[in-house]
Amino acid sequence: MELTDAEALSFDCYGTLIDWETGISRVLRRWADANGIELTDEELLTSFAAHATRAEAQRPTDLYPQILSSSLHALGAQLGTPVTDHEADALGASVPDWPAFPDSADALQRLSERYRLIILSNVDRTSFAGSNLRLGVGFTSVITAQDVGSYKPDPRNFAALDAEVARLGVPRERHVHVAQSLFHDHVPAKSAGLPTVWIDRRHDNPGSGATPTPTAEVQPDWTFPSMAAFADAIGA
Repeated sequence: MELTDAEALSFDCYGTLIDWETGISRVLRRWADANGIELTDEELLTSFAAHATRAEAQRPTDLYPQILSSSLHALGAQLGTPVTDHEADALGASVPDWPAFPDSADALQRLSERYRLIILSNVDRTSFAGSNLRLGVGFTSVITAQDVGSYKPDPRNFAALDAEVARLGVPRERHVHVAQSLFHDHVPAKSAGLPTVWIDRRHDNPGSGATPTPTAEVQPDWTFPSMAAFADAIGA
């Protein structure tokens, strides 16, 4: 299919539309500096991501703020630095404060004039509502980890997405999934038979940051360095 054949676009939120690495790093940096931990932001993010990924798999019904808080406790234990409940809760409550990427709101507004926009995100409803204020667009549908009872890359999240696209009356072959994370989104989306667009937000940064390395080889159908470039290419 051609990109312009799409009728519905589903999006990951954090890492794709919202700059979660900056948001998480702000909190981790304050905690690390206060405790004399001499790790770079990239090192902190990579270590934190491993704990968060494990927590999402082991406790899929925990709300996202709980995942964030428990993962900071686990990171502290790994580094031999205790984390107070106040410090952990501050990270859990920080999601609405994470900034949107500078191009997200404009690109989404342009896309909303031609396509149905759906969110499929590893988040809870309350936290996403805060983030959506930064994105400034009304999504046709929002599917959260809280709604599904699991976190991507669990296939159940993409089954829920399939069901919602069908409910909207959009042919499956006219649905494209758009995301930054190869691990959380592209591997399971391609396994489910969905065409995908990779928004490669880290194209100019080495390492994986807050996104784990994918467990399988995956080849997105299209790749763009930003949401703005994607919106331009799809004719929005």
